Amino acid sequence: METFSKEDLIERIEKIREQGWIPNARPGNAGGVGNTLEDLLGIEENNLPIPNAREWELKTQRIGTSSLTTLFHMEPSPRALKFVPAVFLPLYGWLHKAAGAKYPQTEMSFRQTISGSSRSDRGFTVIINRDEEKVKISFNSKAIAEKHAEWLKSVRKRVGLSELNPQPYWGFTDLFHKAGTKLKNCFYIRAERKRIEGREHFWYKEIKILTEFNFDKFLDAIEQGYIYVDFDARTGHNHGTKFRLKHDKLPFLYSSIQKF
Repeated sequence: METFSKEDLIERIEKIREQGWIPNARPGNAGGVGNTLEDLLGIEENNLPIPNAREWELKTQRIGTSSLTTLFHMEPSPRALKFVPAVFLPLYGWLHKAAGAKYPQTEMSFRQTISGSSRSDRGFTVIINRDEEKVKISFNSKAIAEKHAEWLKSVRKRVGLSELNPQPYWGFTDLFHKAGTKLKNCFYIRAERKRIEGREHFWYKEIKILTEFNFDKFLDAIEQGYIYVDFDARTGHNHGTKFRLKHDKLPFLYSSIQKF
């Protein structure tokens, strides 16, 4: 893999911007906007928990999208409990919509995208406890929507309706190292999109360099509902717990923003 200095990347990305409309190298792939730019830069696609441009994280996005950006994957503590498959699924899960069809009739699901600014319709929220230096998941049965009344009854029978005990959490230190390593320095590229002769094309128009990741801002972003905790598990497979960000809020996490 080729390595770049900050100046090299700026020069190469600006040249790509000057090319105008470029065809999507991965038609039908939601990540095509990033894959195409990686191809143009000669960066190998990877899912390693390290920046994909060596010293710099490369983040790309379609302008106008409402989709969330995945920051990183990280399972909650206590890790030994394997909380999502061992607690959330059997005690708070519900029947998977494809149970009896694609999956066995007993297939359970626990899919929740949880905010710190409000509770989900199943009563979950994210809480920042600065005294304990933990980001916690909280449950309040009184916040469950009427449409989930049958599920509420099943939770009462399985585990009761009290607060989660223990509460799954992420320690500040672990989160700081995970987020800080992944997002320390970031090239944030946003692209216009349109179809030309039926094929999606990108114009990489907005270039920002984001440096000095700020952990206090990261915590603020959770409380303000910019960052979500996303659980996605079923009986047969845990797809992993993700920290996901509203599409236009990435610069909020940094103390230094340089725009080109």
